[in-house]
Amino acid sequence: MAFATVSDVVARWRDLTSDEQDKAEVLIEDASVMLSALVNVDPSDQQQAALLKRVCCSMVIRAMIASASDALGVSQVSASVGPFDQTAHFANPNGDLYLTRQERKILGVGAGKGRIIYPAYGVVSDA
Repeated sequence: MAFATVSDVVARWRDLTSDEQDKAEVLIEDASVMLSALVNVDPSDQQQAALLKRVCCSMVIRAMIASASDALGVSQVSASVGPFDQTAHFANPNGDLYLTRQERKILGVGAGKGRIIYPAYGVVSDA
């Protein structure tokens, strides 16, 4: 089940060419599978559905921005002319689908309980 459509991506970003629309469809499916694996989806929760749509679109847009670059896989570019230097660091050099810290927080992902083991005493404590 896809959490977004190509028209949702277009509404949040820009018009897409037909090739970009095909790519967006594949990325939407991939992002939806990732989100389904991470989030306990409640089909009756409209707020959660809206958040999943927004996050899915954001994941797709980040991946498409990175893949539109001629520097796919390059993490940094530097240029020097005379005494001037310019360096650019790419946020997503491989065009990966990922969740930001804020997206993880609003979806409740990754907030698990830790455990501490005290080897000297053999005591286990829930953190």
